[in-house]
Amino acid sequence: MSVQPNVAQLYDRVKSVILPAEWSLFTPDIEAIHRLKRERNAVILAHNYQTPEIFHGVADIVGDSLALAREAMKSDADVIVLAGVHFMAETAKLLNPSRIVLTPDPAAGCSLAASITAQDVRLLRQRWPGVPIVAYVNTSAAVKAESDICCTSGNARKIVESLGVPKVIMLPDEYLAQNIAKETEVEIIAWAGHCEVHERFTPDDIRRLRLSHPGIVVLAHPECPPDVVAEADFAGSTAAMAEYVTRERPNRVVLMTECSMSDNIAALHPELDFVRPCNLCPHMKRITLPKIRRALETLRHEVTIDPAVAAAARRSVERMLEVR
Repeated sequence: MSVQPNVAQLYDRVKSVILPAEWSLFTPDIEAIHRLKRERNAVILAHNYQTPEIFHGVADIVGDSLALAREAMKSDADVIVLAGVHFMAETAKLLNPSRIVLTPDPAAGCSLAASITAQDVRLLRQRWPGVPIVAYVNTSAAVKAESDICCTSGNARKIVESLGVPKVIMLPDEYLAQNIAKETEVEIIAWAGHCEVHERFTPDDIRRLRLSHPGIVVLAHPECPPDVVAEADFAGSTAAMAEYVTRERPNRVVLMTECSMSDNIAALHPELDFVRPCNLCPHMKRITLPKIRRALETLRHEVTIDPAVAAAARRSVERMLEVR
């Protein structure tokens, strides 16, 4: 059984990004969540876009979609709470079908996941028979079930090239598909879905940042438009951006991605100057400490997936995880 963490020590991790008065408001929920985790034999998985009090205060496993998918398979907890959007909770359930998987707020959706349906995928197969379909993990279980294999922003090129074919369909993020197409000789047919956070960044945003902050290093997520990625100094998944900051330690840096990502990395590197253009994901921000606490107290909002859909979707996710 794990030991109740010292809340003051937890605050040391985030004191550069959370004011003491804010932390005092978070403390009761943080203490209750750690107690409930022990009582329920529960684990909390938190995406990089979660706020610092969740990411550093109560999460057991943190990372991007690929990391959470892999770590969910290793968990021996009876209960998994996914602090992220709904498709992530579905993916955790796919890989842990015998465990209780909870989402603190079932309304925490995703513009990418909402941009395509299983019927759309079936129509794509009719239009391009025999062309493999690569589904970004930012999709529903029903869409994953109709696809051949999944990918994340961190492994998309590797997945596309692992299929050994001249042409693939990649969905639903048009910009991710276009950015990957520039890195590979495989022809990529894209779906016109966009992330409502990343699509709002522009090359002019980066140019203005360079003018106002000389020497700034710009990191961009590959869900950004290709002209934004072209203006950046580095492009990669949330995990790749975090690794870049740790490895290169730029004196001043900006992350063209969701706000909380900068906060969480800044908490680990308070000596670095993080400039925040700050586009918030309204869906990620639906996840809060009180909602995580209620999920553990009541075991409400359990994720369930039709067994036939789950079996097919699980194959797509497992095929992705088999690619090294």
